[in-house]
Amino acid sequence: MSTYPTYKLGEIADYINGRAFKPKEWKGEGLPIVRIQNLNDKNAVYHYSDVMHEEKYLLHNGDLLFAWAASLGTYIWDNGDAWLNQHIFKVIPKENVSKKYLYYALTSIIKELYAKSHGSGMVHVTKDKFINTEIPLPPLSTQHAIVTRIETLFAELDKAVQHLRTAQQQLKTYRQAVLNHWLNNEDGKWEMVKLGEVAEMCLGKMLDKSKNKGTYQPYLRNVNVRWGSFDLDDLLEMRFEESEQERYGIQIGDLIMCEGGEPGRCAIWNATVPNMKIQKALHRIRVKDSIYNKFVYYLFSLYAQNGRLEKYFTGTTIKHLTGQSLKSIEIPLPPLAEQQRIVAEIESRLSQAEAAAASIENALQQAEALRQSILKKAFSGELV
Repeated sequence: MSTYPTYKLGEIADYINGRAFKPKEWKGEGLPIVRIQNLNDKNAVYHYSDVMHEEKYLLHNGDLLFAWAASLGTYIWDNGDAWLNQHIFKVIPKENVSKKYLYYALTSIIKELYAKSHGSGMVHVTKDKFINTEIPLPPLSTQHAIVTRIETLFAELDKAVQHLRTAQQQLKTYRQAVLNHWLNNEDGKWEMVKLGEVAEMCLGKMLDKSKNKGTYQPYLRNVNVRWGSFDLDDLLEMRFEESEQERYGIQIGDLIMCEGGEPGRCAIWNATVPNMKIQKALHRIRVKDSIYNKFVYYLFSLYAQNGRLEKYFTGTTIKHLTGQSLKSIEIPLPPLAEQQRIVAEIESRLSQAEAAAASIENALQQAEALRQSILKKAFSGELV
């Protein structure tokens, strides 16, 4: 519990909601219009307005903002003069309130505000509930001391997080190096063959909503396939006739590959879901006895990383990997025993990398928990 007196948000600042800009008002020049996506994503596209609006909607560097809809969050604007769009408050603290203190205080109660939010598709906090939420507010000198302490601790934490992010990138580079080392055939030591010569392919069934004969059975879609794994939490069903069971069915060991979306993304089916089928957005690749399915999987992982797959894609805006193109992809074909040895070497090294990646991810989660703990202690009077 805080040792500081508490005040309602409405008592310590004024909150100006942004202007409701209509799409027909968007221009290609003028001052940028700041929407929630521009706060969440530095690369999000801006719309502009070349008209002068009320002064209250004008943003300057250093303004405190709070997004109260869709994705709740606190921000200090730092991208030059701009117009403020609706669903975002410009927060103007009273004289006895530090802007930075209020920034961190609002950040510390995001979860509490989410609990008060309404809606499903686009959650929002009503202004009444927002301004009646209370936060601790010590004297101004103590607010400054708290901000200094928070930022000192956060700076140290940010350094540690940056080291972890660097290690993550190094692991990604290491994974690529492992695949390239063990699968590289630049010296031509292995025969090159087309995938269609060593595997059978089948594109899944077109989505069928008709009431033809057949039984409802689960099927995989593009969204169910991850690199190296499957997400089976959102399976759908459609009718498959008796004559379609073998053609669109999959079995353990089949390589399931995306035809579109992220063409080439694939995983080896090893689940035990009965009667599983595939939809048209996926290819089923069933290798012959001369080739190891895991060897093919790691080849595609390498080809996706080094850009080699792209020359087989069709389409401009939306890329596709057609069945004909898939069959024509050239792959090295070492002896089967050599393929198995190579896969064992790759998996030995990648398993170590995955263990390191898991440790890093755990450390990043702990860093975020520590960040929240710092804020909690700051506003309960434990830091200063």
